[in-house]
Amino acid sequence: MDTNDIDSGMDVYDAHGDEVGTVATVEDDTAYVDLDPGLTDEVKSSLGFGDTDDDTYALRDEMVDTVDDDGVHLQGTH
Repeated sequence: MDTNDIDSGMDVYDAHGDEVGTVATVEDDTAYVDLDPGLTDEVKSSLGFGDTDDDTYALRDEMVDTVDDDGVHLQGTH
């Protein structure tokens, strides 16, 4: 999947269809996701996002299953 199809403000969903965050910005062909602050570190890890002190997380191409009018849908495993 090409992250070039992703725009700021798009909702981000996990493999189960649950909303987990929003695309905060796209810079240099990299989308950065602002995750729901209620997500635990365990859930963030299962989504493929490692620990970081930053407010946003880089979205890698291999993490994305599909991009459609509803938003960005992540794959089940990363």
